[in-house]
Amino acid sequence: MSESLKRVVLVDDHQMFRTGVKAELGGGVEIVGEAGDVDEAVAVIRGTRPDVVLLDVHLPGGGGIEVLRRLHGSVPSKFLALSVSDAAEDVIGVVRGGARGYVTKTISGPELTDAIGRVADGDAVFSPRLAGFVLDAFAATDAPSVDPELDQITQRERDVLRLIARGYAYKEIAKELFISVKTVETHVSSVLRKLQLSNRHELSRWAAARRLV
Repeated sequence: MSESLKRVVLVDDHQMFRTGVKAELGGGVEIVGEAGDVDEAVAVIRGTRPDVVLLDVHLPGGGGIEVLRRLHGSVPSKFLALSVSDAAEDVIGVVRGGARGYVTKTISGPELTDAIGRVADGDAVFSPRLAGFVLDAFAATDAPSVDPELDQITQRERDVLRLIARGYAYKEIAKELFISVKTVETHVSSVLRKLQLSNRHELSRWAAARRLV
């Protein structure tokens, strides 16, 4: 690999997505490590000390914010969030945590390669639709705060939770998300445990309070 290539660690809990990103980036960067959860990410980043970490927001073990918290000040790496989410609490949370940019997963390979290079050189990079939003959010006195409880929940768990809050039965949720009823039950149990709630009615109220419906 050429020494001019930026060294990158790719953090996302979906193996197929990581494979796709590597294919899209081609030879534009040097992938020096991968991770699928918070603990693995922290270990790989400490071990490789890349120029840039491509960091998903929602990860098992506490999310991208937890990775940033654990590594704060201990590595020279820059962090670029790469997520399907453009929710205010996600964007603001990782930026406050130390990320230098936030792009969504609709970005093209060449655009991502360019964003990695710019972040490595010290620039702040955001998807066009998010740039103005970020500025407005930080200027506002009522900028959305980071929600530690919400960050514990994976994207798929949010999908299930949103449908529960809308009154869907487990069988309907399974059909809507193309998963089994058993998988729906597993997701619900996981969310109940993480949030220390007792039943789906409490889940519905919790989701409604955070406007997830």
